[in-house]
Amino acid sequence: MKKTTSSRTRKSEQTPRRSMRARPVAELVPDVGRATFRKFGFVQHSVVSRWSEIVGERFAGVSAPESIRFPPGKRAEGVLTLIAGGAHAPMLQHLGPEIVERVNRFFGYPAIARVAIRHGSVQRRQAAPPPPAPTPIPEELGESLRTVADPELRAVLESLAAGVAKKSTEIPMLGKIS
Repeated sequence: MKKTTSSRTRKSEQTPRRSMRARPVAELVPDVGRATFRKFGFVQHSVVSRWSEIVGERFAGVSAPESIRFPPGKRAEGVLTLIAGGAHAPMLQHLGPEIVERVNRFFGYPAIARVAIRHGSVQRRQAAPPPPAPTPIPEELGESLRTVADPELRAVLESLAAGVAKKSTEIPMLGKIS
């Protein structure tokens, strides 16, 4: 009497496959936020994260998507609810058809039929601070780098030399020292 291997197959199908590799955080975030985004009506979290690409920087600064509500049993003809700050709501209402067109182009199908606008405060994203100015390289190190022909390699070596030339007092202390 032979045993069937279907019980082994079923167990392996039920347990998730683990990869023995480190995964980038960007790869894990969509899985973590999926339930939260669906709770608030977003099928794709990328609508929120890529809002400035969808509508442009000008309109993304004064509006933010709040939710997408679809009719029961459908994934089309939904209502996109936006939060608009201050007097920008009438302007966004006037541009409603263009916003619908851009969002539908992003989805690739007619997902949105109309836009509903709600007054509220929009959190503006802070611009990233500019990178610090490079520290001057000691002359003895700079002279030896002038013979390097590749400009990219020279820039990397100069940044390495600047890191080596830093004073030890500039290194931050981490942890508790007793």
